[in-house]
Amino acid sequence: MNSKLLIRKALSMCLVVATIATYSMVTLASSEKVVGELFISGKNLSGETAFVKVNGEAAQNGRAVFSSSTIVTPNNAGAVINLGKIGKIELAPATTLGLTFNENGISGDLLAGRVTVLSASDKVNIKTLDGVVSLNAGESAATTGKAQDDDDEVSDGGSAWVVWALVLGGAAAGIIIAATSDNNRIALGGGTTVISPTR
Repeated sequence: MNSKLLIRKALSMCLVVATIATYSMVTLASSEKVVGELFISGKNLSGETAFVKVNGEAAQNGRAVFSSSTIVTPNNAGAVINLGKIGKIELAPATTLGLTFNENGISGDLLAGRVTVLSASDKVNIKTLDGVVSLNAGESAATTGKAQDDDDEVSDGGSAWVVWALVLGGAAAGIIIAATSDNNRIALGGGTTVISPTR
């Protein structure tokens, strides 16, 4: 009878250990990371669904998008990224966006194109070349040509070079006119008599 009791205790202990191990595996497998899903709209030249690039790799509909991904849409296709309860954003054709998100919200760096917030649980912060824009659902952010041309203004010296060019051009014109006209000719050592006050 002692052997039956010992076998029952051993079997019960094995079942308890198996149950604990199973629940710990389920807990480890569940992740709190938010994952987005990519939906592509548009067709390529052959009539097939176009693809976008996620971190430099071609991606089709249904691709998982993780935080800190760079998404590039071609000229003939746009994309929608569904982040579940956090929100949904749309990328217009010819857009480059570095996308970051977590359970608290969405943010990104817009390098080219336009982003529209379709839905969001909180404001979406998009950094453009003009600065950071906070968007609500239904609002868009786009890159502008003005911000892209700002670096040219610095290298050209802005509009200050125009003022200096006008000043130097006017001075050069004045010197050329004075040198070519006979009205202002001064004759040195001519027939004048010099009277000395001390003699």
